[in-house]
Amino acid sequence: MSDLQARFDQAQIDVKQLSERPSNMTLLRLYALFKQGSEGDAHGDKPGMTDFVGRYKFEAWETLKGTGQDEAKEKYIALVEELRSGKAA
Repeated sequence: MSDLQARFDQAQIDVKQLSERPSNMTLLRLYALFKQGSEGDAHGDKPGMTDFVGRYKFEAWETLKGTGQDEAKEKYIALVEELRSGKAA
């Protein structure tokens, strides 16, 4: 396992142990970076208009199209570290 993958895995654990729940926009950003880092560009059908949460999540992921998986992992790790230190909300 690469060092980047190990740090990405640890960030996934760390994000679940935050003392405060991040804002909805930050949660969307975390979701999108996680999906891009794990699976690459968005794929599959976009959720329908009545599935508000699913649609927002898919659209957030879709905005990262073309971002490399390693870059997304690095950004995810950095965002989790900011949240842990209290620098992001």
